[in-house]
Amino acid sequence: MPLLDFLDPQAVLPALRATGKKQALQELSAHAARLTGLDQDLVFETLLQRERLGSTGIGEGIAIPHGKLPGLTRIFGLAARLEKPIDFEALDGQPVDILFLLLAPEGAGADHLKALARVARVLREPGIVERVRATREREALYSVLTELSAPRAA
Repeated sequence: MPLLDFLDPQAVLPALRATGKKQALQELSAHAARLTGLDQDLVFETLLQRERLGSTGIGEGIAIPHGKLPGLTRIFGLAARLEKPIDFEALDGQPVDILFLLLAPEGAGADHLKALARVARVLREPGIVERVRATREREALYSVLTELSAPRAA
């Protein structure tokens, strides 16, 4: 499942400002609501409920907050680079500066897991995280995140 399937250029935030985890989730929720038409409070509460189960901070400065929502018709991704790293209660205890929000329809099941796996794979590609951290323009950041989405020749 390529990122191009669920990441649009307008869903890339190259310099998000947040002073903590809750504020970051609120900002992501606001942007997601504008782009999807979903209720901002519903998105935020869904993300908070997921975080209560355990942090989505996967380590190395990366978090993938995610959830399933009624009313969503397709998987939606939103990438953000924070201006300053924040405490996200990540598994490795390191502050987070790269967020990838993933929202899925309620009945997405395996597609939701495939999308999560795809995001994690892309962000673990050698050199990608460094390039994301060095990029300040939306279009350039979108390009970095999606360049590996094209199927590779075997």
